[in-house]
Amino acid sequence: MDYAANLAMTLPELVLGLGAVALMLVSAWGGPGSTRAVSWAAVAVLFGAAVALIGPAGSGGVAFDGLYRADAFSTFTKILIYIATAVAILMAPGFFQRTSGDDLRPEYPVLLLLSAAGMGMMVSAADLLTLYVGLELQSLSAYVLASFMRRDARSAEAGLKYFVLGALASGILLYGISLVYGFSGTTQFDAIADAYGAGRSMGLLFGLVFIFAGIAFKISAVPFHMWTPDVYEGAPTPVTAFFASAPKVAAIGLGVRVAIEAMGPALDQWRQIVIFAALASILLGAVAAIGQSNIKRLLAYSSINNVGFALIGLAAGTPEGVAGVLTYLAIYVAMTLGSFLVVLQMRDPDGQPVESIVSLSGMSRTRPALAAAMAMFMFSLAGIPPLFGFYAKFAVFDAAVKAGLFPLAAVGIAASTIGAYYYLRVVKTMYFDDPAPAFVKGDEGPLQGGLIAVAAVIVSPLGYLTIPLLGAWSIAAARALF
Repeated sequence: MDYAANLAMTLPELVLGLGAVALMLVSAWGGPGSTRAVSWAAVAVLFGAAVALIGPAGSGGVAFDGLYRADAFSTFTKILIYIATAVAILMAPGFFQRTSGDDLRPEYPVLLLLSAAGMGMMVSAADLLTLYVGLELQSLSAYVLASFMRRDARSAEAGLKYFVLGALASGILLYGISLVYGFSGTTQFDAIADAYGAGRSMGLLFGLVFIFAGIAFKISAVPFHMWTPDVYEGAPTPVTAFFASAPKVAAIGLGVRVAIEAMGPALDQWRQIVIFAALASILLGAVAAIGQSNIKRLLAYSSINNVGFALIGLAAGTPEGVAGVLTYLAIYVAMTLGSFLVVLQMRDPDGQPVESIVSLSGMSRTRPALAAAMAMFMFSLAGIPPLFGFYAKFAVFDAAVKAGLFPLAAVGIAASTIGAYYYLRVVKTMYFDDPAPAFVKGDEGPLQGGLIAVAAVIVSPLGYLTIPLLGAWSIAAARALF
């Protein structure tokens, strides 16, 4: 295959990389005054990367001698990543303008573009080295984003914690990669699968454990979840919304590709790890969220809980299970971004962010439309019908049952009732408690309100109209791995 064909398959990452470099130069010359123009240009670059998926970049096959794979699976996950990244860019200006001492700077959208490029490499990796390079590109941008508010102690603490623990996780992952390479003699997924299929090897088994441990940190699955509540609470809210959506999709997509393509023959070994991580994440995410008083910490534990449900689909190890994971991720992105867009509307008379759950008291009377949207997101995250979040859980449970994992599905269904408690507590606070001082309406214009409305429509019963399209697309993407 010639060099031009290889570049054509990596066109989305080229668009993001070149766009980030160009906008970085614009930022250097334009200064803070160029922030709004750079932000909208970054959204345009993301749109261009999505358009680039039409063609070889969407289904071209393997590029660069097996380092990179362009297929339907990577296309599905990249679309979700680009949408979540664009929303994280659009929700930032209003937040930073209201936060004293830290106006939004043009470096913010540039960092998000670089992170998106890394996430694209993660979900298209067909080699352990590509996997690691993409993951580190995404992580380095994330460390800076977490501490973006330089004068805020919580933000600085969040960035430092994320960096230290992220470096530890990267070391664990790299050690696992070295073990797999040492005992298989290759870093390419296809050849690694042949090594796992050739017979049991203690070295390959340990490599599998360490690689899954490193990936578990990136998706904040138990027992590698400890960074999530503190980082989500301390990071700026638009950054937290980004962390809870796009990197989560990329990391789960990476985990699914590694499990199915590289370690498919070792299904019985990694399934045990995935089942433990799924059930532990569901239970800890549900129980630990009950006592939270900060809405961002509650949503952090919610993300841990939701990762557990997504992993149930992966544990099935079938095309239907992977399709269930992809369906879950698509609906999860809408629910999570919608929830954080509502959190952005929570601010006191001075325009400063308010994050306590108590401040939501009586919001149904002071901001009825906002309360209705938040209630829909909470009910959907809880998986209560007829909202679309119910179908997300149904998809992964159905795949688990079809794969014969009846106990896993039963425990997952039972544990989901625990999680419903803290979601319903938020709704109860908004609709039945005495009103707290009303949140001040912002001056963002119709943009954030429109994004909330779109997310609410997606998670409403109208979302079920997309099932034929979403189901066909997700199963086609899943079969690309088998």
